[in-house]
Amino acid sequence: MTTGASLEELYREVILDHFRDPRNKGTLPNPTGTFSGSNPVCGDEVTIDLVVEEGRIVDVAFRGEGCSISQASSSMLAERVVGMPADDSRKLAAAVRTMLQTGDEPVDDVGDLDALRGVAKFPVRVKCALLSWNVLEQGLNELAPAS
Repeated sequence: MTTGASLEELYREVILDHFRDPRNKGTLPNPTGTFSGSNPVCGDEVTIDLVVEEGRIVDVAFRGEGCSISQASSSMLAERVVGMPADDSRKLAAAVRTMLQTGDEPVDDVGDLDALRGVAKFPVRVKCALLSWNVLEQGLNELAPAS
């Protein structure tokens, strides 16, 4: 059985792994759209390239600077949403937002993203974790309006 302390340590390791070895970091050669956002409170910046075809995210890459939370969250997003329908990605973004704002266990399976749940204890860091998700939603609203 996993104790609360060891689960928090595991989550910390997941976040550090995504920060140190980010997935899909870089640029895409021919994105359908490129979207950016920033968090002026702590200086986080993220740009996301998306390839969306027939309402599905075919590819994603991100680049930016910021704290470990913002960069790890961006990496987790980039790893998770490739291949997802845009509407499912929106639902995932909403589930992540609720999890980060309440600290509650998500209703939907969010995989490794659950590692970010502890951020809810630090309200000023919630914006860091949500930055890439806000940028994703901005991009999807432009490229693949909700059905």
